[in-house]
Amino acid sequence: MHTIPRWLAAALACPMLSAQAQACSAESGPIPATVVELYTSEGCNSCPPADRWLSSLRTGPQLVALAFHVDYWNHLGWVDRYAAPAYTQRQALQQAVNGARYSYTPQVVVNGQDRKDWPRLGTPPSASTSAPVTLQLSRQAEGYTAAIQANQAMRLAAYWAVTENGLSSEVKAGENAGSTLRHDHVVRELQPVAAWMATAGSQTRLRFSPTAPPDPAHPRQVNLVVVDAATGRPVQALSLGC
Repeated sequence: MHTIPRWLAAALACPMLSAQAQACSAESGPIPATVVELYTSEGCNSCPPADRWLSSLRTGPQLVALAFHVDYWNHLGWVDRYAAPAYTQRQALQQAVNGARYSYTPQVVVNGQDRKDWPRLGTPPSASTSAPVTLQLSRQAEGYTAAIQANQAMRLAAYWAVTENGLSSEVKAGENAGSTLRHDHVVRELQPVAAWMATAGSQTRLRFSPTAPPDPAHPRQVNLVVVDAATGRPVQALSLGC
């Protein structure tokens, strides 16, 4: 049996590590990515079909999926451990611009528009217009950097969302008592970015460091969604899975 000397093993590993580091970046395409938001709860018995629908979507450069677990069901017998007041607040704020008359679950919002027809929607279609911004995301150590290139003058805002896949809960009480619920694209951390005025050709850089380390059992995505500050609707989005 032959062994590789340590110095040679290290030399062979360096190019691999370098290639991985270079691969940990992404750039948006010429058209806006579709952003699908699901507002859901483990305490809501009509939510599991929407959870399964969201899990069925094929995410990638042209589709970002986000499941926000709201907390207003928590007092009805089952506390959803993925819920947070911030997600409930986001749903309430978005109601002013997405066309919904009230907050409800399950609610599907596609590109900032309330879509009650989601069961018949299939995979949401991509936009047909050019994106007003271009995004680049990269990871350095435990932090993430975004470069946002504006193609026109407009007021922008953004938010970072860390999502996890492959989550599950054995529900013991409430409307889903006795069920094992499985979830993907669950938002585990949300960080808004204050609005700024972008001029045509300008570049804005953002930095973000998740508060929790990645869990190998639950693959995560770090997502950046840039929105039109006037309407709250997405103009471009991008994800990194590293």
